[in-house]
Amino acid sequence: MPQLRSSEIAGVGHYVPSRVVTNADLEQMMETTDAWIQERTGIQQRRWFNEGEDTTANMGANASRMALEQAGITAEDVQLIVFATLSPDYVFPGSGVLLQRELGIKENIPAIDVRNQCSGFIYALSVADQFIKTGMYDTVLVVGSEIHSSGLDKSTRGRGVSVIFGDGAGAAVLRPSTREGHGILSTHLHAQGEFAEELITVEPGSNKDNRVQVVLDKPEAMYPYMNGNTVFKHAVTRFPEVIMEALNANGYQPSDIDQLIPHQANLRITQYVGQKMGLGEDKVFSNIQRYGNTTAASVPLALSEALQAGRIKRGDLVCLAAFGSGFTWASALIKW
Repeated sequence: MPQLRSSEIAGVGHYVPSRVVTNADLEQMMETTDAWIQERTGIQQRRWFNEGEDTTANMGANASRMALEQAGITAEDVQLIVFATLSPDYVFPGSGVLLQRELGIKENIPAIDVRNQCSGFIYALSVADQFIKTGMYDTVLVVGSEIHSSGLDKSTRGRGVSVIFGDGAGAAVLRPSTREGHGILSTHLHAQGEFAEELITVEPGSNKDNRVQVVLDKPEAMYPYMNGNTVFKHAVTRFPEVIMEALNANGYQPSDIDQLIPHQANLRITQYVGQKMGLGEDKVFSNIQRYGNTTAASVPLALSEALQAGRIKRGDLVCLAAFGSGFTWASALIKW
């Protein structure tokens, strides 16, 4: 059996809308306070999209252009798109083909859409990694992009969820590794569907005879619901588990991690995971304070900013990890 290739991240990029929404702004919409939000989530502000300017696809395209430039290639070099989002521009078709159009890619390359919510980017990264390992493609564009703000209950009733989420995009270009022992060492994916309803948006569901009428009769079912205590309890268990799974698979210890890039779900969760793994603040990257939870965009957005900030250097051991709706959770270990 021929030896499989390794893939590496050749470039990353991110994009966030220009509209900044602070906790003080939310105080004008619902009964909440800056102190209440920061105490529970660590979030100080987030970005919300500008209607008529930002779409899930073109935010992904903006992040992609940055990643392509960093990789030293053009959109025409891309052979496969893997697009992760829970907030596509259309019910169908998926956002992958819209991104293809936004980037002006003329070749009829395939586009895959991934629906794994907060774990979406790492799931998508794993899919892309397999295609490069087997030699089917040499250049894969992986994108996570989300517009949450248009689907949030911005009243007091919905504040427990609505203060958390923001909009944004991140992207990565995967290419075959040119350095032995470097690149994506392994990815690890999990799901536990028995908890599907603990973090969910129910409507408009296709399993209703008249889904339009259901939404008209019960519009609140279109807003996300989260059982916060259950999500927190499982997140702080699954994050360390899946990080250790990646380390054990490659013969490393937590102390070997140079930078942990976790999904930005809640600053309290990130801090707990860092302490559990014995990692100092300088080894755990957080930007949730400025962007909130951007779901599938969260990990690539944080990865891009960590690189910009000089937190990741050539040869570093970098771990990506995520947990979210499904429940799903995932990790990727990378020798940069």
